[in-house]
Amino acid sequence: MDLTGHVVIVTGSSSGIGEAVARRLAAAGARIVVNSASSVEAGERLAGELGEACYVQGDISDPSTAHALVGAARDRWGRLDGLVNNAAVTADVPLADIDGVTVDHWNRVLGVNVVGTFLVSQAALPLLRAAEDGWIINITSIAGIRQTGSSLPYAVSKAAVDHLTTLLAKHAGGGVRVNAVAPGLVATPWTETWDAVKEGVTAMAPLKRVATPDDIADACVGLIGARYATGQTLLVDGGLGLVL
Repeated sequence: MDLTGHVVIVTGSSSGIGEAVARRLAAAGARIVVNSASSVEAGERLAGELGEACYVQGDISDPSTAHALVGAARDRWGRLDGLVNNAAVTADVPLADIDGVTVDHWNRVLGVNVVGTFLVSQAALPLLRAAEDGWIINITSIAGIRQTGSSLPYAVSKAAVDHLTTLLAKHAGGGVRVNAVAPGLVATPWTETWDAVKEGVTAMAPLKRVATPDDIADACVGLIGARYATGQTLLVDGGLGLVL
């Protein structure tokens, strides 16, 4: 895929899936707006390594971050071709612990994962509509499709983003394509202590391994290149959903 000259925002891209996606798109020639809410040093380092890139620190649940991200693309390069909504948080409460979920958990998780994804998409759409082939990829999760996940608010938020994907695809206008990639369990800093879960997934999933961030980046590249696909969620879980 040749993305020479294209400009892409990747939220939550200082590590893990977001970093892998940013690196893959930069290798294809894209100029990247890197983002993280708190890992400033890692985000700045990645932007420096990518070459034609810049870094914007900010929490996407804050509307000012959405405008700062889009403004960085516009002011530096005068265009925006793509957006990868990857930034997300979870709640520190087990999935089955219904009694332990608080209003603060809901507000934080939905604020970032759903509202934040919408805010960045909303801010980006004017420039994406002006692009020759504007697109959005939302990173969701198997947790939004099957009864699994790191917490109840997280699972519900990812189901909401899958539905948001279809609504944006229908109403974005300007030929903007909107799709989602729903990973299964991925080996990232977020899951580095989940050894028992990883062993279980490796035993159950037909492909007998946990995903890597590069696996998810591959799926994103595939959807970016699928120029007649919109409103779709691609489950990338090694077949885990077939046995859950």
